[in-house]
Amino acid sequence: MKKMSRNVLLQMEEEEDDDDGDIGDVPASRPFLTPHTHLPSSLVLENLGQTIISDLGSLESQQDFRTPEFEEFNGKSDSLFFNDGQRRIDFVLVYEDESRKETNKKGTNEKQRRKRQAYESNLICHGLQLEATRSVLDDKLVFVKVHAPWEVLCTYAEVMHIKLPLKPNDLKNRSSAFGTLNWFTKVLSVDESIIKPEQEFFTAPFEKNRMNDFYIVDRDSFFNPATRSRIVYFILSRVKYQVINNVSKFGINRLVNSGIYKAAFPLHDCKFRHQSEDPSCPNERYLLYREWAHPRSIYKKQPLDLIRKYYGEKIGIYFAWLGYYTQMLLLAAVVGVACFLYGYLNQDNCTWSKEVCHPDIGGKIIMCPQCDKHCPFWKLNITCESSKKLCIFDSFGTLVFAVFMGVWVTLFLEFWKRRQAELEYEWDTVELQQEEQARPEYEARCTHIVINEITQEEERIPFTAWGKCLRITLCASAVLFWILLIIASVIGIIVYRLSVFIVFSTQLKNLNGTDPIQKYLTPQTATSITASIISFIIIMILNTIYERVAIMITNFELPRTQTDYENSLTMKMFLFQFVNYYSSCFYIAFFKGKFVGYPGDPVYWLGKYRNEECDPGGCLLELTTQLTIIMGGKAIWNNIQEVLLPWIMNLIGRFHRVSGSEKITPRWEQDYHLQPMGKLGLFYEYLEMRLRPSSLHALISAQFEPITCHEVF
Repeated sequence: MKKMSRNVLLQMEEEEDDDDGDIGDVPASRPFLTPHTHLPSSLVLENLGQTIISDLGSLESQQDFRTPEFEEFNGKSDSLFFNDGQRRIDFVLVYEDESRKETNKKGTNEKQRRKRQAYESNLICHGLQLEATRSVLDDKLVFVKVHAPWEVLCTYAEVMHIKLPLKPNDLKNRSSAFGTLNWFTKVLSVDESIIKPEQEFFTAPFEKNRMNDFYIVDRDSFFNPATRSRIVYFILSRVKYQVINNVSKFGINRLVNSGIYKAAFPLHDCKFRHQSEDPSCPNERYLLYREWAHPRSIYKKQPLDLIRKYYGEKIGIYFAWLGYYTQMLLLAAVVGVACFLYGYLNQDNCTWSKEVCHPDIGGKIIMCPQCDKHCPFWKLNITCESSKKLCIFDSFGTLVFAVFMGVWVTLFLEFWKRRQAELEYEWDTVELQQEEQARPEYEARCTHIVINEITQEEERIPFTAWGKCLRITLCASAVLFWILLIIASVIGIIVYRLSVFIVFSTQLKNLNGTDPIQKYLTPQTATSITASIISFIIIMILNTIYERVAIMITNFELPRTQTDYENSLTMKMFLFQFVNYYSSCFYIAFFKGKFVGYPGDPVYWLGKYRNEECDPGGCLLELTTQLTIIMGGKAIWNNIQEVLLPWIMNLIGRFHRVSGSEKITPRWEQDYHLQPMGKLGLFYEYLEMRLRPSSLHALISAQFEPITCHEVF
């Protein structure tokens, strides 16, 4: 097998390298290493190839690469199998036939074709079975279906330490403490006759030499579709396809990024709106839509076990957290609405608002100019409307809500820890992180040999201790630079506030105090709204740029596992986004109006701009405006990106498919036209999981500060 793989790769050694995207290089003379495993993944690939290729001959006797079998579509649109109806499709690769591309770059097309053929040939040599079928709607597209035989699945299940069932779980489930409310919980739960409860098993990491100890009733169902796809992707991401200057190129991600393949994905089992015509299909996608994603099921509990089975633990735990978070927010929403109504109904009873609006009190109090040259003296009662609005938020009810939220956040975190521990036990993922494999990009750079201080064995690492310190220093410096850039933008917004306040004060100085415009649009309000909008625009621009920078920094840092990679990227994004989104809010809540001096001796910024003051009633209303614009704008932008745009793109694609042809399309072609999930998967959703509790703490602190000061003074 070593000889055959080497011959496939060395045919391309003289070609020039193309920009194939992300990291994917490894010295050709060194195999992949999987640290902390008993069997390196590269050795498994090579040994497996020797076993399977022995009956197929040697590439030395063949002039061409090993190519997949070409088969015509058999007309079964819901089929999840090869044309023989026996081998299940575990993954699909899509490419555009170079001979039918509408381009004059023949040299480039030939290079891409040879890379693809070398990659597919090595996939076959490594034990995977391929079958190619041309598109029904576009004859330039070719779909390569990938199947992993039993031997391959067993080998890599052991390498990846995948836990599989030993025997059925015979422990009795504990009875619910709310047994008298079973009739109510039954209404909220999914119908068990439709989505049957998953059978529980005792599990253990799979070992081939102990295969008889595992609960294998049927080989075809022992590995569920999600596990099969996970194993195949593990192989796809590590198989080589080219050698350049004694450095190998490898991995399906690199091939997709360079355009050699247009897509790579596992299959759904059926359409989400209709059941499959195949009687053996479990229709899990249809059941998830009907009992979970459909709007009519909004009141029901989530079928977490089926979500986990169909999509995997990572997506399952996200939706478990999201459902728990939503349930906890219901209580907070009820208390928040009650406190808001209390403030709204009692705004006319606010003592200091009455005094501000009273013509004999607020109407006779002359206030000092808020700027030096262009601002006039003004009467306190022109802030009457804003003081009434402020009473809605700055009331005793808001103080109660702030205290409640402080307790709520603590209970939320503690109860979630308990719920998370339950799911880890039920889904058997307690030791999942310790068993995680190294990323292929990390394995590719393991060129330094060191002695492990604990095991006293040799192991390979990508860089020395000095190199690691240098990378960490450079990454930390880059993150610090961008955080300082945010602080500089906040200072710019503050300067804008100071300068534009003079303009608004000049424009509004000739208006009568009873003018409807001036009742609702004071210089402070106009400055706050415009500054918040500009701040939001800057936030979104910096966010977009830094997102790419953070990915580049994390790739340079080279974490070992995918979890380490996501944690590192999350920390960088969290620090940046937290400062980016909430620095202006912190300024308003804790700094604005605190260093203004006193009449006759004001404090100036940069020796030119007079420091801005809060509204006579405090900065809480301005803080509310800032948060509303930032959080509301962010929510609208996220929904446009995550809901509206994908819906429009799917609608356009569906319209073109329907109008272009009435032919029956296979399952893989239907899934190809779905919107891609993205390279980072649910990374941004998990990032929101970290940002939301932090924002709650920040907002609670912001609520406490002005309210307590007002209550005291």
